[in-house]
Amino acid sequence: MKRLRWPRWMPIDPYILLLLGTVGLAALLPARGTGADVASGASTGAIAFLFFLYGARLSTREAMDGVRHWRLHVTVLACTFVVFPLLGLASRGLVPVFLTDPLYQGLLFLTLVPSTIQSSIAFTSIARGNVPAAICAGSFSSLVGIVVTPLLAAALLGGSGGGFSADSVVEIVLQLLLPFVAGQALRRWIGGFVARHKKVLGLVDRGSILLVVYTAFSEGMVQGVWHQVSPVRLAGLLAVEAVLLAVMLLLTWYGAKGLGFGRADRIAIQFAGSKKSLAAGLPMASVLFGAQASLAVLPLMLFHQMQLMVCAVIAKRRSRDPEALPAEPDAAPVRTAVGTGGRSA
Repeated sequence: MKRLRWPRWMPIDPYILLLLGTVGLAALLPARGTGADVASGASTGAIAFLFFLYGARLSTREAMDGVRHWRLHVTVLACTFVVFPLLGLASRGLVPVFLTDPLYQGLLFLTLVPSTIQSSIAFTSIARGNVPAAICAGSFSSLVGIVVTPLLAAALLGGSGGGFSADSVVEIVLQLLLPFVAGQALRRWIGGFVARHKKVLGLVDRGSILLVVYTAFSEGMVQGVWHQVSPVRLAGLLAVEAVLLAVMLLLTWYGAKGLGFGRADRIAIQFAGSKKSLAAGLPMASVLFGAQASLAVLPLMLFHQMQLMVCAVIAKRRSRDPEALPAEPDAAPVRTAVGTGGRSA
């Protein structure tokens, strides 16, 4: 029997289904009282451990080797932390017609988080782009985002981001930045162990994020924040995010062409500069927004799945571009005179 697979035209990430299942569990059985305290403590520890692993995995040497391609990395960082936030600020005009204020805050937060690493690399590879550049660009974005995202949130969200306050910046440093630095400092001794057990630790990564989602959405259910979202508002959010993604995909592709980048580099810029990291954004939102985190991460979760589906289609089409395919030989080898047993050059 053939193995069942998702249709190629609908590349739904199975992890998104787990996230949705976790949201459903939080809706049916939210953590309350002592259970909520235990879940919150476990979530805090899981977030710290998650960023410790990020630090232990990131190869400083690999990142430094990519500095020589600085124009590409600056372009990706500008798309991630300048262009995206500007579009997020511009979407303020959509309140209250398309978005409620809490959903707008979540959408604005979405534009502040760093780019992805794994999916950017995967799509760049499928499209026959500059994979080493995508690795370095994603790594730089994640590293910069640990510092820049909280600072941008402090400047742009201010006191209106749910439970966000200046103290959240300190909490970000203690809960995210310090574990990351510790992971980098210990990478010399534990880097080999992390590399050998990549699959197991990957499950720990994803399990930690599921715990963060359950805790955040449980708090949202207890606080009653989900009564603020109607199907009409949800449809409006999806429409806004579709436009946002389309604008960034077009801007990164044609903007990179205008800056003089070649095809391989343009592919890396498009996939690294148009995407946002769910793995990095969820823990940060949990720290920054508190009980309002469930609404804050909803735009990010929806955008994450949308970007995967759209970029999968684009990557497959880019792989079939004539300039991406290997050149065919001009002629087949010609056999030499009968009986020699050899072939001409």
